[in-house]
Amino acid sequence: MKIARLAVLGVAVAAAGGAFFLAGNLTNKEPEVREVVQNAGPRIELAEVLVAIDDIALGSSLKPKMVKWQQWPKDALGKGYIVRSETPKGIEGEVAAIARSTFFAGEPIRENKLVRSNSGYMSAILPAGMRAIATTISTETGAGGFVLPNDRVDVIMTRRGNEDQGGEFSSEVILENIRVLAIDQLIEEKDNKKVVVGKTATLQLTPTQVKILTVAQQMSSRLTLSLRSLADSNDGQTKGAEHLLTGTRGKGRVRIVKFGQMREVIAGQTDDK
Repeated sequence: MKIARLAVLGVAVAAAGGAFFLAGNLTNKEPEVREVVQNAGPRIELAEVLVAIDDIALGSSLKPKMVKWQQWPKDALGKGYIVRSETPKGIEGEVAAIARSTFFAGEPIRENKLVRSNSGYMSAILPAGMRAIATTISTETGAGGFVLPNDRVDVIMTRRGNEDQGGEFSSEVILENIRVLAIDQLIEEKDNKKVVVGKTATLQLTPTQVKILTVAQQMSSRLTLSLRSLADSNDGQTKGAEHLLTGTRGKGRVRIVKFGQMREVIAGQTDDK
């Protein structure tokens, strides 16, 4: 009986040892490695372009600390971008770079939005053949203070007629779709509150339009700026009341007052009456 028990106990010990050995081999076995092959996408070629670190206001002189190099897909490079491989010095140079328009943070710097000039900003941004002239405005005559640089305005002249004709006021648009180059804004006290009021508007005009505005400033009781909608603005279409320079109005017609009677005739027409 004892021999039988010992035999059973030996078989059990042997089985336990075999199980322990098998478990050890399974634990130490290295995991099977499966290779997964994925289709690699197209490689994106990058270039370094110059971008604005923070917002850069119109008219600002760009400094190296205001810009940085940033990687940009070559396929997305726009016209005029400053690329490091082509222009390693970026905006640095003997001639200062001035922002012709606003740059926003992260926006690439474009050469066509810069002016290279060591002279003043105003003369640098003026297109060839154009002039800058200032006119006095107020809150009442400047669209309530909402006229800002780069807006488009109409200039309205208001004047009073002769006393012998009743002294009535009349108004007409003397300049249309005119670009505002700058607004001189000053801080003033009004009703114990700080308000910003534009005192002077600098306008972009042709030489002929400069003459029209100069004549109107002498003739008028008041000049008013009327703000145009962005949808009505067009850089290439401006008009001026040239009859203020020639003494005619409309299609070559002039007003004649004789013996207290007023009538209109064609300019150059003989007055037989």
